[in-house]
Amino acid sequence: MGIAAIGQPALSARQKAAVIVRLVLAEGEDIDLARLPPELQTDLAQEMALMGIVDRKTRNAVVAEFCEMLESVGVSFPGDIDGTLDLLDGHLSPDTTDRLRRMAALNGAGDPWDRIATMSPPLLAALARTEAVEIAAVMFSKLPVPRATEVFAQLDSELARQIAYAMSLTGGITTKALQRIGTALIQAADAVPQPPLAGKAGEKVGAILNSSPSSMRDSVLEGLDQEDADFAGEVRKSIFTWAHIPTRVDPRDIARVTREVDNAVLIKALAGAKGKDVPTVDFLLGGISSRLAETMREEMGALGKVSTRDAEEAMDQVVAAIRRMEAAGDLFLIAQESEAGDEDAEEGDPGTAADEPAS
Repeated sequence: MGIAAIGQPALSARQKAAVIVRLVLAEGEDIDLARLPPELQTDLAQEMALMGIVDRKTRNAVVAEFCEMLESVGVSFPGDIDGTLDLLDGHLSPDTTDRLRRMAALNGAGDPWDRIATMSPPLLAALARTEAVEIAAVMFSKLPVPRATEVFAQLDSELARQIAYAMSLTGGITTKALQRIGTALIQAADAVPQPPLAGKAGEKVGAILNSSPSSMRDSVLEGLDQEDADFAGEVRKSIFTWAHIPTRVDPRDIARVTREVDNAVLIKALAGAKGKDVPTVDFLLGGISSRLAETMREEMGALGKVSTRDAEEAMDQVVAAIRRMEAAGDLFLIAQESEAGDEDAEEGDPGTAADEPAS
């Protein structure tokens, strides 16, 4: 008869833990033992393998002691930095969370792979190119599949092939070796120069102006033209407004755009368009059935006069809907031609009009 049979000495702490786990599993409940450190998982499994029969009296005593311990607990903490940061997720700034994970990983108190998994694909691709193929293979083996796929796509085919083959040789790496490799990768990542600001300035200004009132947008662009015409051209390439719809949206996508926008909002935008915004009205109504277009024109007439502010808000909602459709891959905006190209066309190509003899 095994350990803890009738008449046997009191159980040790590990044996009591084994009894509780066995009872939980017998009730069909789910218990996530994978969250325990590997050493404790091993000890628990070995203890359960050695145990035989536990009498009812001993079982009840273990359960009563366990329940008493639970009732005496006021509050519990994760006990490690990774669990603590998960608990505080959304309450700390990303920079603070990243710094704490890095410090813990370098001190051996946390899992370095948690921080590596949050690194940007360009940074991970840079590490894959500079580190040994075997190290890169370990990194890809530890990354979540979606993130690994993003990084893999940024590598040249020959390096990707070498890493893919090396991944088949990573199965025997120990936990300590993984910790050392992860720590080394974090140190290498910290040494990679990072731009102080992400994205291009022209794209950033364009994104801001996209959501600004048209009067302010026009004023800012006019000022930029005087200060720096080249930069103003970059900004214009990132701007997409109501007036750009006829030149940037494929006519075949008009019907889907009109379905995406609330009808009341669309009618208000159409009815409030004036001046340079009128061609967009003709473009949108020309891309749907004549019956539906006629119905919309009647609704526009019934709506009456729309204030400039209400019209701009409605137009912005239509533009935002098109942006959402583009981000989701439901439509593709036509590339905007460069300002320089347009100016050249207006002034005349040196090889055509400029060469014609004067009359």
